[in-house]
Amino acid sequence: MAERFARQRLRALARVEGQHDDGLPTALFLCVHNAGRSQMALGFFQHLAGDRAVAWSGGSEPGVEVNPSAIEAMAERGIDISGEFPKPWTDEIVRAADAVITMGCGDACPVFPGKRYEDWALDDPAGQGVDAVRPIRDEIERRVRNLLEELGVPVS
Repeated sequence: MAERFARQRLRALARVEGQHDDGLPTALFLCVHNAGRSQMALGFFQHLAGDRAVAWSGGSEPGVEVNPSAIEAMAERGIDISGEFPKPWTDEIVRAADAVITMGCGDACPVFPGKRYEDWALDDPAGQGVDAVRPIRDEIERRVRNLLEELGVPVS
């Protein structure tokens, strides 16, 4: 996990410093614990965009594990997020993103001039069972599809 996170940070730093630009749109999904909403958004984005775009996620106060109800709800859609882990956002990752999507982190979420920001007001799935998470999951999917369309990324 540490290796994956380090690789992500290095890729972001290279992009910020102009050393690497693959031309792919990059989205960053942020929430408080990086355990539910942002992980589901990341899962949908990666599933729908494939290798035509890049997505990262992070939290202002990363949790210990990804919400089991979020994992179960996503598995119902054929998307496996069980290998993900909560991680903090870092300045270079935020600066490297084309679109920064926040979900309930309020003032704790970073703001850099010139970035595209959207705040998705969504219920927090923390402590909820899968029945309560499904409508949140479905709304996240709808919003991710719209974001991909706005970024000009064909959906598979």
